Amino acid sequence: MPLATRPRAVVLDVNETLSDLAPLGPAFEEEGAPAHLAPLWFASVLRDGFGLSLAGAPRPFVEVAAGALRPLLAAAGVEDLDGAGQRVLDALGTLPVRADVPEGLQALAAAGLRVVTLTNGAVATTDALLRRGAARPHVDLLLSVEDAGAWKPDRRAYEHAARATRLAPQDLLLVAVHPWDVDGAARAGLRTAWLDRAGTPYPSHATLPDLVARDLLDLAGQLA
Repeated sequence: MPLATRPRAVVLDVNETLSDLAPLGPAFEEEGAPAHLAPLWFASVLRDGFGLSLAGAPRPFVEVAAGALRPLLAAAGVEDLDGAGQRVLDALGTLPVRADVPEGLQALAAAGLRVVTLTNGAVATTDALLRRGAARPHVDLLLSVEDAGAWKPDRRAYEHAARATRLAPQDLLLVAVHPWDVDGAARAGLRTAWLDRAGTPYPSHATLPDLVARDLLDLAGQLA
């Protein structure tokens, strides 16, 4: 259903929401590991990152990614763990944006909304991703949980976005493909939009989003 009032800024998740992880499968295959390890690796990174954050010891995304990668490659029979691991990590740093991202971000900005990103990764990685996709000019502010002291979905990450934008949480619309991100943002007082890129049911245990959109262009149309 439409929002009662328009948000003043959209806060976009980055990994999978803006970036396309599909090239990671071939990157694993080039090292002699099955492509299906790519989504398992990403899920493992989130699991371990969340766990460390919950324990009060958050670590940078790339550090967790490297640590979670070695056991998977070893179990797949890869012998050159250092070399293979670095090449897969390099592939992570060269991912493309999803097809709708450049035009979608432009449409959101043209609608008068501040466009902000909030990632569990590094600001430099987000900046490089958006520049590769010719989408950087449409984004006003790049944020990372590294400056919040906790990974999303900890409320401190979303409070960091509110402080950085100098806006109240209810003036922010968190946009993500991950229900756990939507749920965390809602509990921190933000309004939320779920990008249902895969056409899958929303999990019943998570807080429902305020908006559901197929992609960023659909979302921009709903907010216009």
